[in-house]
Amino acid sequence: MKRFSFGRTLAVFIKEVQQMLRDRLTFAMAIGVPVLQLVLFGYAINTDPRGLPTTLVVHDSGPMARTLVAAMQNTGYFKVTHHSASEAEGEALLDGGEVQFMVAIPPDFSRRVVRGERPAMLVAVDATDPSASGTALAALATLASQALTPELTGPLRSLQPGPPPYEIRVHRRYNPEGLSRFNIVPGLIGTILTMTMVMLTGLAMTRERERGTMENLLATPVRPFEVMVGKIAPYVAMGYIQLGVILLAAWWLFEVPMFGSLTLLLAMIGVFMLANLAVGFTFSTLAKNQLQAMQMTFFFFLPSMLLSGFMFPFRGMPEWAQWIGEVLPLTHFLRIVRGIMLKGNGVAQTLPELWPMLAFLAVAGAVALKRYRQTLD
Repeated sequence: MKRFSFGRTLAVFIKEVQQMLRDRLTFAMAIGVPVLQLVLFGYAINTDPRGLPTTLVVHDSGPMARTLVAAMQNTGYFKVTHHSASEAEGEALLDGGEVQFMVAIPPDFSRRVVRGERPAMLVAVDATDPSASGTALAALATLASQALTPELTGPLRSLQPGPPPYEIRVHRRYNPEGLSRFNIVPGLIGTILTMTMVMLTGLAMTRERERGTMENLLATPVRPFEVMVGKIAPYVAMGYIQLGVILLAAWWLFEVPMFGSLTLLLAMIGVFMLANLAVGFTFSTLAKNQLQAMQMTFFFFLPSMLLSGFMFPFRGMPEWAQWIGEVLPLTHFLRIVRGIMLKGNGVAQTLPELWPMLAFLAVAGAVALKRYRQTLD
């Protein structure tokens, strides 16, 4: 039996290093993925979102109402972006996802506080994502006993040691019990489809080249666009099968409601799947083997999962991370699917999130087709 040779081992080591450096894409992914994780988890992820968009419905201009609004803004959790004339107008903003909170201060609020009548202030919150508003609601509860303390002086000092001078009535819209599964299960539709659509399509063309069947495909009179459609169509059908399984589980196992139109949801999912399939097709033209296709899939899936609002509150991320998230189709699809299932949104509320997905589909499809033509050459 030959003895261990350090020289032979070193030769194999050098050979493997050279081969690894030749595979530049794999080497770049090995370096890029950890860096991406560090940046996203270190800078972009925030479980304590602040500056949440809020609309005010103020029917009282007295000093108590003004002090209360100022105290809410000073907490840092509430950012007044709209002033609504009525509660119905504020509800419309909640339905459209433009605001997270609607705060309604009733008429004669200040006078009723002075009289010790403890008037009720309505706080309606979009609870489709309970984690996004939990801390803000806790701060609001603390505010009840502290916000008006500077105003309760002189003859009103007797109101300080007792119960809070006003009452906060919180209405959790769309998810009254604050169940996390109402947020997670609809989101799983998007994340599962993103992973499977990009990965399976990315492996399709790569597998053709590895098995040597690409030459047979190129010898046929099939045009590039026809190849692209033919490759994508089976995975669209598979995506709808996955959707059926997830929806059945959502209804039967998790009791997630469906307040909106199932037909509208199916149409939106079709657009979403095509956008991801176009990304996977592009990856298949870039990757030299199936390993590289898998690596690029993970490189796309990681920011999609972290920056879309699926795992962490979207409004809690810094502005630069939100800009990146707005580019990803999963971000807009999550708003669509949660809006349709939990809010009963229709076409009007869906359109603002549909056009970014269509734009992404157009760009990704054009790049995929161009790359495929270059592959043929």
